[in-house]
Amino acid sequence: MVSYDLSYVFKFLPDILSALPLTLWILLLTTSLGSLLGALLAWGQLYGDEVLASLSRGYVFVLRCTPPIVLLFMVFYGLPEFLEWWLGLDVNGWSRTIFVVTAMTLLFAASISEVFKSAYEAVPVGQMEAGLSIGLTELQTFWRILFPQAFRIALPNISNAILNLLKDTALAYIIGLADVMGAGNLLIGRNLGNYSLETYTAVAAIYWGLALLLSVGSQLLEKSLDAGKR
Repeated sequence: MVSYDLSYVFKFLPDILSALPLTLWILLLTTSLGSLLGALLAWGQLYGDEVLASLSRGYVFVLRCTPPIVLLFMVFYGLPEFLEWWLGLDVNGWSRTIFVVTAMTLLFAASISEVFKSAYEAVPVGQMEAGLSIGLTELQTFWRILFPQAFRIALPNISNAILNLLKDTALAYIIGLADVMGAGNLLIGRNLGNYSLETYTAVAAIYWGLALLLSVGSQLLEKSLDAGKR
C-alpha cells in the first residue's frame, strides 16, 4: 500500500516555490514575444498578399499540429545544429531557458494568431468605415475603435491560450531546466524517489494557484471592460 503524508507537501513547497520566478519569467517572455509574432501572423492572413497569407496559414497549421514536446526537442537539438551549419555559430553553451522560450513562443504564436484573427473579424466592418468617415486614419481607427472591441471579444480565449501555455511550459524539465516542475523532479531525486506523490502534489498546487490567479484576473478585467462599455 502506498503511504501518503500530507505534511511533506507543505514541507516541500518552499523548495519548489524557489523555482517559481523562472517559470513566471518564461511565461511572461513567451506571452509577449508570442503575441507579437501572432499579431503578425494574423495580419498576414487578413491583409497579406496571396503568398504571405498562404505562408501564415501554413505556419499556423503546422505548429498547431505539432505536439509541444516534439517542438521542444526539435528546437533544443535541431536549432544548434542548424545555426552551426548556417552561420557557423556554436550555441550549445546557451541557457536552456532560451530554447524553451523559443519553442514555446513559436507554439503560442500559432494559437494566439487564430484568437486575434477571429476577434478582429467579429468586429463589424462598418466600424472601420465609420472611423474613416469622421477623418481618422486607418491606424487611428484601429487603435481607438477596433482594437478595444476586438480585445474584449478575444480576452476569454487569450486567457485560455495563456493557461495552455502555462501547462506546456511544464515540459521544460525534460531538457534539464529547473523550473517548478524541474525543481520537483530534482527534489524527488534528492529523496531517492521517496515522497514522489507528495512532491507532485506540491507542484500541482502551485500550478493550480497560478491558474486560479489567471482566471480571476481575466474575469475581473472582463467585468472592468464591461463596466466601461456600459
